[in-house]
Amino acid sequence: MSFIIRPAKPEECSIVGNYIRAIAAYEKMSDQVIWSDEQLYNELFVEKNATVVFGEEDGKIVGFALYFFNYSTFVGKKGLYVEDVFVLEEYRKNGYGKQFFKYLAQVAIDKNCGRMEWICLDWNQPSIDFYTKRLGAIPMDEWTVYRLSEDKIKAVAAM
Repeated sequence: MSFIIRPAKPEECSIVGNYIRAIAAYEKMSDQVIWSDEQLYNELFVEKNATVVFGEEDGKIVGFALYFFNYSTFVGKKGLYVEDVFVLEEYRKNGYGKQFFKYLAQVAIDKNCGRMEWICLDWNQPSIDFYTKRLGAIPMDEWTVYRLSEDKIKAVAAM
């Protein structure tokens, strides 16, 4: 078996969408996927607000990762933020998740990032174990993520 990671092509946007829906289903959040195909295409392949890579086993797409860059004022450098990494269930335990993180870590090095970050749902113990035991990642227990939805952003802007 050969496994490679490669950038997604614009004509594969529907495949990206399928993987986003798959990770949303896994995370029990399918109802939160609200983008249109046109919007997803524009955001990823026109505006280039995030980058998607696919993992292929013998030419078959079996996983994906989506990342973008943020910035840390404390570190004084950009960081690589991993929004999604997902491998189809039947291809898990083959080391492909580790390969995705190895690839993303190399991107972070190549782009001179000071950090690499992501979030994980509290109930997702298999992923938590992978991140902490296999990758050596440290959970940020002292931080709480806050979020404004689009309607709340508009409300704040109108204050």
